[in-house]
Amino acid sequence: MTRPLADAFRDRPFFFEPVPSTARSPPARVAAAASAVAELIRRTPRVDAVDVPELVDENHDGRPYYRSVDPRSFARTVADATGAHAIVNKVVAHLEHAGAVERWAKETAERGIRGAVLVGGSSRYIPYPGPPVAEANRICRPIFAAVGGHVGNIAIPSRMGEPHRMLAKTRAGATFFTTQIVFDEDAVSRILREYDLLCRQAGVPPAAVLVSFAPLADEIDAEFVRWLGAEIPESAERAILNGDESGAGARSVEHALRVWRRIVERWKEAENEVVLGVNVEQISARHLATAAEMLKAFAPVVDLK
Repeated sequence: MTRPLADAFRDRPFFFEPVPSTARSPPARVAAAASAVAELIRRTPRVDAVDVPELVDENHDGRPYYRSVDPRSFARTVADATGAHAIVNKVVAHLEHAGAVERWAKETAERGIRGAVLVGGSSRYIPYPGPPVAEANRICRPIFAAVGGHVGNIAIPSRMGEPHRMLAKTRAGATFFTTQIVFDEDAVSRILREYDLLCRQAGVPPAAVLVSFAPLADEIDAEFVRWLGAEIPESAERAILNGDESGAGARSVEHALRVWRRIVERWKEAENEVVLGVNVEQISARHLATAAEMLKAFAPVVDLK
């Protein structure tokens, strides 16, 4: 039986973030995709939650174009079939105003979604209609808390001043963060150390931080990850792709496991109080099998301490 989310956030939470079907997919294809994800989770010893992203593009004015089916429906279908908790990502910057955020949160909680990762807009130069993430946290936290749910945000390890942003979002109600996809340990270890120190100084219990990993199966995946804003060190890309895409997926899994072990080592050395976890992402609908290998590989080591 899946443990409560509150328990997961106290001891190595483990999430899977699949790619939802596109909005133009016929119902049968959506059902097949959800079934494939559910079967993968059932075959994995422990997955606390399925975390379904919102696939959305912006035009030059920041207005959204939604490319995926409703993440809430996809997440609920997978959760019902597996017993894992359902979590969704939401770009709150695109909602019309604070009242629309509150309405979305109530509708989402009523649909059995027990967590939401609230996300801001992609550009600092666009005046989005929706509230900032910290304000959205304050709006949504009591709504989800009333049904035993939680609010989380995204942490970007390479962004200057990120630990201070994380502290502000924690004070506003975030109980967990999922990081941007990472391919080395340096930036993650730095923000974990600085965030832990800031929380100690402020007397604020830190939120759990789930480090996000995703396999690279080919150059197309690498380019997409860069488009998402994640950094791939040249040494990591060379080690994973290596001019031989046939073995890239397996090498990507091994690279991610090495990075995770080094993050845990530094976390232990610092006597860090931040709860660590793992979020395995499927970044391409073409490569569910590769994401499945990464999820399977992390299941026995995510609790490494």
